[in-house]
Amino acid sequence: MINLKYKPTIEGNKVILRPFESQDIDFMVEALEDKEVMKFTGSSAFFDKEFLINWYNTRNEQVDRLDLAIIDKANNTVVGEVVINEYDEIKHSMNFRILIGPGGRNRGLGTEATILVCDYIFLNTDLKELTLGVYAFNPRAQRVYEKAGFILDSIDKADLEYEGEMIDALNMVLTRKRWEEIYYKGDTLN
Repeated sequence: MINLKYKPTIEGNKVILRPFESQDIDFMVEALEDKEVMKFTGSSAFFDKEFLINWYNTRNEQVDRLDLAIIDKANNTVVGEVVINEYDEIKHSMNFRILIGPGGRNRGLGTEATILVCDYIFLNTDLKELTLGVYAFNPRAQRVYEKAGFILDSIDKADLEYEGEMIDALNMVLTRKRWEEIYYKGDTLN
C-alpha cells in the first residue's frame, strides 16, 4: 500500500494543485453538474449536495488516495480536480483521473495538471505505473494523456451506453520507466 497522507501544494506555470478547502465545494458541485463533465465521465445528472460536501470535506484525511483541487493561476479560481486512487497491489500501480469544469477548458490547464501530478507521484512514491480509463468519444482528453506520456494499453469494447450508442473505454498506462525516459534525468526534471 502507498501512503498518500501528505497532501502537497504543487505549483506550475498555469495551475496550482492544492488540498481541497471548504470554499471549493460549490465549484465542484457546479463542475460535476456540467453536461460535458457528465458525458465524459459517464455520470448521472443528479448529485446529492450534502454527500458532495461531506466527500470533499474528507478528501484531505484520506491516506490511500490523493485528491487535489486544480487552481487556475490567472484568476485564482478552482477549475477542477486531479485524483490518484485505486491501488493495485499486484501491479504496484494506481489509477489517475482528472476533471476540468467549463471555466478551465482549452487553455492547457489539464495538460499541466496531469504532468504535475504524475511527476509528483513518480518522484515521491515507488509506484511502477499510473493507469487511467478514457471514453473513446473524448479525443481532447486522450491528447492530454498522450502529451503526459500515457500510451494505450487495452480497450474495453462497448463499456458505456450514451444516447443509444455503445462507447469503448480506452485503458492507458504511464510506466515509471517511460516517465523517466520522457521527463526525468538523474536528479532533475527535463
